[in-house]
Amino acid sequence: MTSADISNFPFEVPAFWQEEITAELQEAINEHNTDVSSLLRYHMGWEDASGQPKLETTGKLLRPKLCLLACQATGGNIQQVLPAAAALEFIHNFSLIHDDIEDNSQERHHRATVWKLWGKAQAINAGDAMFSIAHIEVLKLQHAGISARKTLSAAGMLSKACLNLCEGQHMDISYEARSDVTTQDYLNMITKKTAALLATATALGAYLGAVEDKDGRITDRFYRFGEYLGLAFQIRDDILGIWGDERQTGKPVGADIKKKKKTLPVLYALEKSSVINSKEFKEIHSRKLLEGSEVTKIIGMLDKVNARKYTQEKVEYYSHQALAQLEATGIQAAKLAPLEEITHSLVGRDY
Repeated sequence: MTSADISNFPFEVPAFWQEEITAELQEAINEHNTDVSSLLRYHMGWEDASGQPKLETTGKLLRPKLCLLACQATGGNIQQVLPAAAALEFIHNFSLIHDDIEDNSQERHHRATVWKLWGKAQAINAGDAMFSIAHIEVLKLQHAGISARKTLSAAGMLSKACLNLCEGQHMDISYEARSDVTTQDYLNMITKKTAALLATATALGAYLGAVEDKDGRITDRFYRFGEYLGLAFQIRDDILGIWGDERQTGKPVGADIKKKKKTLPVLYALEKSSVINSKEFKEIHSRKLLEGSEVTKIIGMLDKVNARKYTQEKVEYYSHQALAQLEATGIQAAKLAPLEEITHSLVGRDY
């Protein structure tokens, strides 16, 4: 899986939002209580594999919280927007269930994945159910006081985000068997796979919250903010996956190299054939399994072409672009401060 796991990163938002979002999510699943619901509750971290309740939750609900923060920044009522926030989280988790199948991942958050416990066929059903509940949930906006026109537009925005996710995942899988992937190909892929849903989260919050946005300018600015934020975060994750401190990331140095992930530093180095021995780099990287000495050698080649510096410059570029989009909204700085703080925190993290 290429997309960064941002679910465990903490940031400050009103504490009660966690409870309200979780309550909305649980009510939506329980409303359609069927045999597959237990798989959904397990995946969300509310039950164990035998159906016994658990007190913990998985993830930090980043996307719904960004949605609510954008709504708040534009003067909206977050209570009205809760169905959209929940729908975003359902779409995110639908993609995770399917990603785990496609990547053959046996664990998520140190627990067995849905497919590992119930089989791939039933996990596909669980992901499809999550997808369906997301679309039922977003239509509840009208019952929460959002106009029919805005509710329909919100549903369209969510569907477009789903299509982007699927396209991004298709690109990611197809890249695994290709040797001609470029840095631009990679940026196009993560724009769809990682950044699109974050962008939709901030855009939805702004669109539903803004009283006056007839030309869509504010919504567009918030979409671009979320998109740039997603790009910066993913690329920062690429750095940590190679050069991160194991004590902070929980992953060994060069973890992504050993898994042979085509991340931005690796693709940048492959394009620098005039600087490094590209034939040797490609030969090592094409091996089925990489040993510790080979991982060290690859990292040395990346360092030789300043791949880390190049990648960090991309992080800074996209984070600056994200903040510029917020400023361009013309909204009072104090209302945007929480979103600016999250930007600095997410792209500056060391884990």
